[in-house]
Formats: sequence, structure tokens, C-alpha cells
Amino acid sequence: MNRSRSRGALLVFEGPDGVGKSTLAAWAAEHLRARGEQCDLLSFPGREAGTLGKHVYELHYTPSSFGIAQINPVSLQTLHIAAHIDAIETRIRPALSQGRVVILDRFWWSTWVYGRANGVSAEALELMISLEKLYLEKLKPNATFLIQRSSPLRDEKSSFWEGLVREYQSLAAQEASEYPVHMVRNDDTIEHPQLQLTGILTDHGFCQRHRQRTRSNDAPVPDGKILRVPHVYLPLAPAKPTPVYDTYWKFACERQAIFFRRLRGASRPWTDDTILQQHKFTNAYRASDRVSQYLIRHVIYEGDPAPDDVVFRILLFKIFNKIETWELLTKNLGTVSLETYAYDRLEELLTAAMSRGQRIYSAAYIMPSGTSTNRESKKHRMHLRLIEKMIADELPTQLRDAPSMGKAFDLLRSYPSIGDFLAYQFVTDVNYSTVTNFSEMEFVVAGPGARDGIRKCFSSLGGLTENEIIRAVADRQQQEFERLGLGFQSLWGRPLQLIDCQNLFCEVDKYARVKHPDIHGISGRTRIKQVYRENTEPLQFWYPPKWELNEKVQRGGHDVHDI
Repeated sequence: MNRSRSRGALLVFEGPDGVGKSTLAAWAAEHLRARGEQCDLLSFPGREAGTLGKHVYELHYTPSSFGIAQINPVSLQTLHIAAHIDAIETRIRPALSQGRVVILDRFWWSTWVYGRANGVSAEALELMISLEKLYLEKLKPNATFLIQRSSPLRDEKSSFWEGLVREYQSLAAQEASEYPVHMVRNDDTIEHPQLQLTGILTDHGFCQRHRQRTRSNDAPVPDGKILRVPHVYLPLAPAKPTPVYDTYWKFACERQAIFFRRLRGASRPWTDDTILQQHKFTNAYRASDRVSQYLIRHVIYEGDPAPDDVVFRILLFKIFNKIETWELLTKNLGTVSLETYAYDRLEELLTAAMSRGQRIYSAAYIMPSGTSTNRESKKHRMHLRLIEKMIADELPTQLRDAPSMGKAFDLLRSYPSIGDFLAYQFVTDVNYSTVTNFSEMEFVVAGPGARDGIRKCFSSLGGLTENEIIRAVADRQQQEFERLGLGFQSLWGRPLQLIDCQNLFCEVDKYARVKHPDIHGISGRTRIKQVYRENTEPLQFWYPPKWELNEKVQRGGHDVHDI
């Protein structure tokens, strides 16, 4: 992606306080200047003498020097917007018109993140930021760098810090469709993020003349040719992969190949891999699994489309996560909806089924029985009461209005017996519907099985968290498939999402018990319990319409895209 020399370039550095953002922005400016670029280092709201931004900065951090004891958060963010607009008009736009590179320490992202963290309403912030965007006009960043750390360099309340991190990650996912956004880790020595920034700047076409000029000991660079270095958005280093890491990618590729072979009507066996022949593994894409397919087609998109009803049906289905249980209810109740819901009738049906020896819960994952203060004599009774409480709390409306997947996750996580794993599964399922429309690349939570798989894939995480490892893996999937010479067939052009990469770690944990018995995870399990038994019931694949895949599916299984 080469920039226009006549327009200049805008490079934005973002992230919460305490990640080393300003230090890296200053380093990048010096790095470019040393290589012949005309570069200005600016910041929002601003610290340059004689600017409105400097006064706003001082008012923000030392209000007492202005005789002010307290500033209303809305007023403070409005002042920041005013300083931003002043900098855009007096500093940034003129510099860009002269073909200069502007490195900007903070953007309107921080107004949103810190405004929300300090209680400013989303509506108020949207109005403020819309004014700034009016003045930005077409001045979109050539690249935005979100600087990340596992923990801040300064003392911060952990819950506050984690909230900031989630908001920044959510914004990064949303804005990535508008302009390039790069995640830069700053957990290791300063050389590590500097090396990554160098690669990204090179990939964006900076310092080409300098690079050609300094390669005197190498073969000459032909005129017009640009030398590029490999580009990784969120590097795995300093995490240390084991042989299972390569198996992760080979497993994903072969499991997806099996999916397409079956879709095209090929006969069994669909693979030469004896482990995949003998044992049951989920699909590479979560939404392609039979239970997810049933949920999407027959639970979410059949019935009343009102958010209350959609979320009610999703929760009722997912609590049990078993197709046979849902069909038991629909067979006896007809339409399953809030209007027809009656606790006594559902409790009676489920209790009777259990007395006949029917399993009403899926074995896919364990459903907790509740807390000591919220425990019915039967687990299903507690879960029905839990759903009632969620609806009474207007949870569907809260989910619909949630500004990010992380916030929606927090809402679900706040209920008794709903831990991190279930909350992440549930928010993913709700996101298949029209109630929410989050990117599956904005938020992830590693479940117990995924953590086991990650430990097998890496002998050391190098300071990264499991969630960060999953994000790094998702970011570099294309490079890894290419490195291993694997022709991965994506889901009709849709790359693996964070939820899929999380699930794949869980599956490779099981696969590695046989493939790599000498490499151990957390649980210490050594056998794969589930034996593969073919389900001959036909399955027509249908995905959330907003993904725009169904027309491609209907054209037939031959419409396959490499990632």
C-alpha cells in the first residue's frame, strides 16, 4: 500500500495510558526523519506552545491551576474535540498538503474510550465525534497503530484498565474496514515493537529511497521496485511454538477440506488421516457445526423476529444445546415464544423426559447447577428461572444497545452460573441474529479446552495472554497456511474468526493427545473420548444472512475460495 507523496501521510498511534504509545510515536518520527522523511510529531489534544491543545491538556491534568476544582466529563471531552479541530485546521491539514508525514499521538478514538470510561453517554460522544469527522473530511489515517500490553507500565485499577483495552480493541475491529489498523505488542524489550513498526512502515512504502541507497553490498535494486519485509499485525514472538503449532494449521486445513468433500457428495473416508477418521472433531468454522446450523436456521430465523423473542429462543435452546430437547418442546408446545411460555408446562415436559431416561442437556460442555444461593432441586428448573430473570431484566434490549461485543459479554457474564466460557458462547450465538452486529474479530475469551491446546502449541507464551495468542494466530492465518504450503479453503471467502481459532485450539488439544502424546497440556488428558459416528441426516448449510454467504452456498459446494 504505497502512499501518495503529494498528499503526505497521517500515521496515528493509539492506546490507553501506560502502554508506551508516546515513546513509540516519538521513535517512529525520529526513525522516519533519519531516513529522509519530512515528519511532524503532533498529539491530541496538543502540547505545543501557543496552541489551544496545550491549554486543554493543562486544564485536563491540572485544573486547580485554573482555579477549577472539578470538570464535568462531557464538558472536558467537548474541549478535547475543540482542540482536535483546531489542530486539524492549523497543523495537520497544512502539513499533509505539503507532502509531509504527520505522526499523531492519539486520535478521536481516545475521546470515545475515555469518555465512555468516565460515564459520558454514547449518544453525546457520537455527536461530538461527528463534528470532528466533519473537519477531518477525507483525512483518513494511512495507518493506525494500536499499542498493546498485557499490563500497564503505571499503576491502574485492573477493572478500569481491562475496560479501556476492550474498548480500544472494539474500535480497532470496527475501524479496520475504513483504514489500515495494526496491533503492536509492547510487552518485551523496546526493540521488539520497534522492529514490528519498521516492518509495517516498510510495507506501507516509507523510506524506499533510503533502503535502495543503503543496499550497496547487495544486488542492485531495479528502478521502480519496492523491497518489502514480511508483515505481521500481531506477532507471536516472544511466544515459543512447539511442533503442535504446525499441527494446528494442518488440522484446520484438513478438517475444512473434509467439510467441503462431504458437501460435494464424496464417499467416506473423506481423509487419509486416521485420527480424523476415527474420532469426532468439530468443524473449523463454529457456524458450520450441526448444532450451530440448527440454531441459526430453525431457532434464530424461524419465529417472531422481535429482539425479546429472538434472545429468549436463543437462550432456551443454548441452555440445553441439544436439538432433541428443542424438538421435544416444539412438538408439544407448537410455537416456542415469550407469549406461549409457561414455566410449569416446560418444567413438566423436561422432567417427564428425564424420567424416561432422555438426556436433555448436550455433552458438548458442562452446564453449571447454579450457586449455593440459587440452586433448584433440578438443574433445568434453575435454568428456566434464570432465563425468566434475564427477560425480566430486559437483557435483550441491553444486548441490542451494547456498544461492543465485550460489553455484551459482560452483561451475560453478570448472571449466576454464567462464567466466561458460557458468556462468550452465548454472545457469539446472539451475534448470529440481527439483535447485534459485532465483528467476530473484535473480542475473544479462551475457554478451558482452548487454554489446554494453547499450552500444547507453545512451550512459553512469552508474556502474552491466551486471548492475545488467539488474536495473534487469527491475524497471521494466511501467512501460516502459505508458510506450510497448505491450500486452506475458507468459508466462501470468510477467513477464520477469533471464535473459530479459539475452537480450533480446543480441538487440537484433543488431536494432539494421539498425534503428539509426549506434549502435555493443563488437564493431563491422554485419550480422545468421542468416537466418530456418521450422522446420515442431510444438512443444508445456511449462515447468518448478514454474512452474505447463502447465495454462494446455494450455487453449490464448488464455489470455494482460498483464504
